[in-house]
Amino acid sequence: MKNMKKVLSISFVLPVLLMLSACNPIEDDSKSSSMLIVESVRGQDNEGNAADYLQSDVKREGSVFADIATATLRAETLDPDPLLGTSQYNDIIINRYTISYSRVDGKNTPGVDVPLPFEGSLSALVKVGNTTSFSFVVVREVAKLEPPLIGLAEGRAEGVLQVIARIDFYGQDMIQNKVKATGYLTIYFANYVDPEEEEPTD
Repeated sequence: MKNMKKVLSISFVLPVLLMLSACNPIEDDSKSSSMLIVESVRGQDNEGNAADYLQSDVKREGSVFADIATATLRAETLDPDPLLGTSQYNDIIINRYTISYSRVDGKNTPGVDVPLPFEGSLSALVKVGNTTSFSFVVVREVAKLEPPLIGLAEGRAEGVLQVIARIDFYGQDMIQNKVKATGYLTIYFANYVDPEEEEPTD
């Protein structure tokens, strides 16, 4: 009878342990033993210098251009000291990202108050225990030809539109378990003065 109780106890505990070890708390639907961490997302100021924000010119020299950001991501194991060590199976391939925009004043209707969200493809390898940096489009050209940005470009709106871009990076480890990480970038949209339009100083 005692042996039977032990067998029943073990048979109950083992599935629970397996379930806990297989679940990645960073991403609910992931069973990966690796996690993806966004170390930084950087944009540029209006002069092209790297910055922790982005100054997006809605019209430059009469044309519109996409804005590029740079992300630095790191891959680590959930267990900081895995019993069997790490291998290439813990590496992560990032294959796509999504971007959505929001405002702090709560006016967040896509295509009216903020640019429309979009999705892009990537192909970036992040080796476990290492970081990888890559560039990606954070504002599309078409967004500057649609509300609300076209209003800034055509002078129908004044000032600067400040938004926060949420960037969700999606990928998988080498045994195809899903992983996800999220980063943010503050963007300032305006019709900035082009360099050649600036008045010379004495």
